[in-house]
Amino acid sequence: MFMDCKPQTFTGTEGAVGLLRWFEKAESVFAICNCPAGDRVKYAAGTLADGALTWWNAQVQLLGIEAANATTWDDFKELIREEYCPRDEVQKLENEYYDLKMVGSEVEAYVKRSYELADMCPNLSRPMSQRIELFIKGLPSRVKSLVTAAHLNDLTQIVRLTHKIVDQEVESNSLPPRISATAAAAPTATTSANDNKRKWSDYDKAPSAGQTQKRPDNNNNRGISQSSFVNQGQGSGHSQGSYAGRKPRCNRCGYHHFGPCGRTCNKCGKTGHEARDCRASQPKHQQQQNQQNQRQQGQPPQQNQGFRNGCYQCGEEGHFKWDLPQLNQNANDNNRPNNNNAGNNNNNGNNGGNGARDRVFQLGAGDARNDGNVVTGTFPVNNRIASVLFDSGADWSYVSIEFSQRLGITPTPLEVKQVVELADGKTIEASNVLFGCKLDLVGQVFDIDLLPVTLGSFDIVVGMDWLSKHQAEILCKEKVVRIPLPDGESLLVQGHRSGTMVGIITAMRAQQYLQKGYPALLALVTNAQSEESKIEDLPVVREFADVFPEELPGLPPHRQVEFQIDLAPGAAPIARAPYRLAPGELQELSNQLQELLDRGFIRPSSSPWGAPVLFVKKKDGSFRMCIDYRDLNKVTIKNRYPLPRIDDLFDQLQGSSYYSKIDLRSGYHQVRVREEDVPKTAFRTRYEHYEFLVMPFGLTNAPAVFMDLMNRVCKPYLDEFVIVFIDDILVYSKNKEDHERHLRLILELLRREQLYAKFSKCDFWIREVHFLGHVVNEKGIHVDPAKVDAVKNWAAPKTPSEVRQFLGLTGYYRRFIKDFSKIAQPLTSLTQKNTTYSWGTKQEEAFQVLKQRLCSAPILSLPEGTEDFVVYCDASIQGLGCVLMQREKVIAYASRQLKVHEKNYTTHDLELGAVVFALKIWRHYLYGTKCTIYTDHRSLQHIFDQKELNMRQRRWVELLNDYECAIKYHPGKANVVADALSRKDNAPRRVRALQLTIQSNLPSQIRDAQLEALKPENVRAEALRGSRQRLEQKGDGAYYVTGRIWVPFFGNLRELVMEEAHKSRYSVHPGSDKMYHDLKTTY
Repeated sequence: MFMDCKPQTFTGTEGAVGLLRWFEKAESVFAICNCPAGDRVKYAAGTLADGALTWWNAQVQLLGIEAANATTWDDFKELIREEYCPRDEVQKLENEYYDLKMVGSEVEAYVKRSYELADMCPNLSRPMSQRIELFIKGLPSRVKSLVTAAHLNDLTQIVRLTHKIVDQEVESNSLPPRISATAAAAPTATTSANDNKRKWSDYDKAPSAGQTQKRPDNNNNRGISQSSFVNQGQGSGHSQGSYAGRKPRCNRCGYHHFGPCGRTCNKCGKTGHEARDCRASQPKHQQQQNQQNQRQQGQPPQQNQGFRNGCYQCGEEGHFKWDLPQLNQNANDNNRPNNNNAGNNNNNGNNGGNGARDRVFQLGAGDARNDGNVVTGTFPVNNRIASVLFDSGADWSYVSIEFSQRLGITPTPLEVKQVVELADGKTIEASNVLFGCKLDLVGQVFDIDLLPVTLGSFDIVVGMDWLSKHQAEILCKEKVVRIPLPDGESLLVQGHRSGTMVGIITAMRAQQYLQKGYPALLALVTNAQSEESKIEDLPVVREFADVFPEELPGLPPHRQVEFQIDLAPGAAPIARAPYRLAPGELQELSNQLQELLDRGFIRPSSSPWGAPVLFVKKKDGSFRMCIDYRDLNKVTIKNRYPLPRIDDLFDQLQGSSYYSKIDLRSGYHQVRVREEDVPKTAFRTRYEHYEFLVMPFGLTNAPAVFMDLMNRVCKPYLDEFVIVFIDDILVYSKNKEDHERHLRLILELLRREQLYAKFSKCDFWIREVHFLGHVVNEKGIHVDPAKVDAVKNWAAPKTPSEVRQFLGLTGYYRRFIKDFSKIAQPLTSLTQKNTTYSWGTKQEEAFQVLKQRLCSAPILSLPEGTEDFVVYCDASIQGLGCVLMQREKVIAYASRQLKVHEKNYTTHDLELGAVVFALKIWRHYLYGTKCTIYTDHRSLQHIFDQKELNMRQRRWVELLNDYECAIKYHPGKANVVADALSRKDNAPRRVRALQLTIQSNLPSQIRDAQLEALKPENVRAEALRGSRQRLEQKGDGAYYVTGRIWVPFFGNLRELVMEEAHKSRYSVHPGSDKMYHDLKTTY
């Protein structure tokens, strides 16, 4: 009965899609004939044929007939899927599924392909919520937003809604009309991020009139979606059989595809043509003779069978590849691009004969790492680290225009410009060449000539000119470039590998491998904690997902605190001319203005005020729009609302053990500007005059106003289980139950006040939290361990100058180091004039002792309040150094080495960078309070008055505007600490802040004296009598009597204690009686 239903056969060559169809057909037949579960494998095996049948017979012999027949249908499916749909193939399908996008209005093709991939990729399509998420993700943005707003949980309903919305968008001309089954040839209706990879499925040939398009097939690309094309009569144009896609037509094979031609001839093994077009069977001289005869007869030189695609090099008919004059010319020019490489080539109609036309099929960085035909890596070029792409599809080697400026080579102009064709069919021109660049591959340096062009994801593209010159071979599977060396050895250059998933096999497959003798390793599998928590996994927090939106929903409500700008008496409106912006910045300005308008944060203005706009680059390369409010800040009356003392905040945390930290999203934009002050926030652009309705960044009173708002909002819970510092909220509790209640109260408060947080910057349910430069846990509050001292890894000085730097730093703290001059004498002698520098044992010992004393001594103090902060900064070619002080006490010091690009900065920028470095690292101390910054670069005093600033200085000055800081000049010789930190060779990268405690070695002297006094020969002199039985030794090793330290007569320690209390520079002598009673409480 099973066979009567005509089940589909499976031979093993149908690919992943064919395997899926076979599964579906077999299961439908099982349902029709009510096949028992135990007989399904036997019946299904009867439909196997050819290679699949041979494979199953081998499995039966290996497992035994009974074990094979006892296999369940699910195990059988997994087994055959592993054989005919291997992990790498599944990985390709999963990548395609994840990147699947709907093109235009072709919703039917998108739904069909989505269903196919969901069945073949269960890891991505289960649970159903994830499958729905992937389906919606691939929709066009307009359709996606409408579908998402419907909040549907059923895929069938979502598909129906998608059809309806797409139809409406097509009717309103928001989407292009669908291409019907009778329309012209068109590319597949689904696309993915992998579309630009060189696969056979990417080949789309434009059919000739009256022909039907056939796509090349390749069994190695099983499961990849293919599109069929239907011809509709004669003629040209998209509606009459011409190619309607965006892929460029290949001049070699006649097909439309991205990348170099990958078609391989089965006769000669070369690429770019098929066997029917191969000219290898005909001698070259005979082909040339035939071609000459045709010319004499006035006919175009053609061959009936092998020449219909024309020249393999340029694609034009009428000549062969070897007839191209530029090839012969290039051979004599040693593969260098120059003014002769184009020859007299006028065959390229698109170029018009004005220059040589080359190809560079560059991929994106992510796609290139996954593409088997190219190798990527990071290598030095002229001692500059470059991202390099080895691409056999590029005719020449190229360098991005931005990176070429860093190579230090003067470009040589080309007499004839190189016209470069990109993968999308666009052309760009290269008018210069950089000769003799040095490419360093694993220690081997090669010369390479580079054409500067506009590239995307890579700095360098190494093309066929260099690869063929060095006979380099690209091993696609291993991502390796093999280069033969003159000594007969081969250089193997390992490129970046794409990440692969660990394969999972069934128990049956594992048993087979063990029987064949494969080695096996046992591993304990545990559920590892994910580093990135999800909101749905966090108790309490998942109930408040609306508090953590991706973007602010719009204009904030009117709150009890609004931002107001009070001007100094007599202040008049100030308007500055807009800054000049580059074309790219103008486009970014237009985009960001539109975004702010859409959200309602700004509006057109007619205010007499006007601040200029500038752009600074973020770390990710995007632009941040900043308003230069320096002039407005000068005439604004400062808001004296106090920021909380950090030590006061941490006083509230005693006994807590559970913490949650909440960071508000764009906190300033969640506060409105008072209506009468809105005109003062106006800023001028090339396009229009605008003003802010929400509190903008860069205004002087913004921190105080926002602190006022947060204190009012959180007032019911402040100092009970919440502390707030500007836009940082810390919830603390003594136990888990209290924390659940406290966290819910705070999130309900934020929801009620319509304040929104950024989830990626929040931490919940943690036992230890980093907050304002401190670490808080159940043991208490201590300094962040990331803050280490800057001398711990100081290398031994090698020159007298380095010795002076070290002595300058340690000498600054000589008051805390006993016998400093005596210890440092061997080092001091090396700094004298007319003295030979000789680093010996004495110098090394003195150096190590000073380091140990300086590192172990309590030399730093924690801040007291938020006033009187002073920062000393210095910069050198080795690094940046800075010291934070308060009332003549060192709070912290820091230094770091310069980054590679920073070594090119001017002295002015380096010194300003040191100031910015100090403000960033000590933001929690300096933000919102007045501070003084001393530098040994005199011109920095006037940085706020300078009008002509470069992009870097603009960004830094914008940061300085957030602080109330005054920059003053300090001579370099007086700035010894920061100077030493910035100029030491191995500057550490972190800061240390320790509590200042002054102590002597008196406790150890007392312990030693106690041990001596208790010896039999000395104990009589102590006259202990009955007190000896009351002596109690405690954890510090000392003996106590009724809780006080016992000071024996031995060693004259009693006189030493009195002298320490009376004469020490750290004591305050209150009088003899008071001093005696104070000592009596301890000794």
